[in-house]
Amino acid sequence: MSDSSTIRKNEFTQNAIEAAVRLALLLLVATWCFKIITPFIVPVAWGVILAVAIYPLFLKLKSAIGGSNKLASILYTVVALAFLITPTVMISESIINTTQVVNERYEAGTLEIPAPDDSVKEWPLVGEKLYESWSLASKDLETALHKYETQVKAFAKGALSALAGAGGSVLQFIVSIIISGVFVANAPAAYKVIIKILSRLTNESSGKTYTDLSIATIRSVAQGVLGVALIQASFAGLGMFVMDVPAWGLWTLAVLVLAIAQLPPILILGFVSAYVFSVTDTTPAIIFLIYCILISVSDGFLKPLFLGRGMSTPMLVILLGAIGGMLMSGIIGLFVGAIILALGYELFMAWLNETVVAKNESV
Repeated sequence: MSDSSTIRKNEFTQNAIEAAVRLALLLLVATWCFKIITPFIVPVAWGVILAVAIYPLFLKLKSAIGGSNKLASILYTVVALAFLITPTVMISESIINTTQVVNERYEAGTLEIPAPDDSVKEWPLVGEKLYESWSLASKDLETALHKYETQVKAFAKGALSALAGAGGSVLQFIVSIIISGVFVANAPAAYKVIIKILSRLTNESSGKTYTDLSIATIRSVAQGVLGVALIQASFAGLGMFVMDVPAWGLWTLAVLVLAIAQLPPILILGFVSAYVFSVTDTTPAIIFLIYCILISVSDGFLKPLFLGRGMSTPMLVILLGAIGGMLMSGIIGLFVGAIILALGYELFMAWLNETVVAKNESV
């Protein structure tokens, strides 16, 4: 072997080692940075989503108060926090008050469970067993609690865990709203940065296209899925509040979760209606049931109305995103997951179509 080939081999080995060390250090730094920011990924993502979805309204607010960007962002943040905190306090008070009343009546021996209606037997899958346990609880609560002690303990443990998770989610929502206030105040600069990032990841001509597509998708899904879910949950909560349903706030939250997950709210409102039938007169109970059915089917005309303003993302994608996001990050993941997966789907389809068109043109 000649001296020149030996030198080239040594240089290659040194360069390979040096490149491997650099890559390892970069990977170490990237992994470390990722672990540091992991707790903030979901709140920041939700903050970005809120900022993008609310920006058209922010511009109107800014114009209405004389064009002050800083004042408009502060006012938006305060109003958004009020919209979050007010219903949260109301729902919390509903749950606490109901829990206190039930506990006081149980200790005093005056707690009564209304007897179920005979129609409960006809409910599919769970009708017979539910009627049996409900009837036992209405006749002898002590015996029912003793008989279903394991299930009651498991339910109580799950409920406490869910409430703790909900408290953490509310805190994340507060942080996200503050972050969104910062983003809307600096929207033009953020828009240019996103274009630069996507241009580097794709190409210069596609950067703005993908950025605009991302904005349209976020606004579309935020309006057509989250907006509709909030409307359904709000009207459901109002109806249960008027009918004085115990723990109406908790049921409202359950309706919101189902609506975002693309499941019919009647799955919750049906049980609530059965309770209303058992404790009130027939006429108001029937009116409440019709009201609940209208709420449950309202997404049939609301979603096309809102989704028609942006991208037409398959509902299956949104369903998988909502459920996956909730499993990964709790309640806030329910919101973020639906939008992020829809965004990923739209960007992938745009890239795929762009690739196909480019190949066809080159043929």
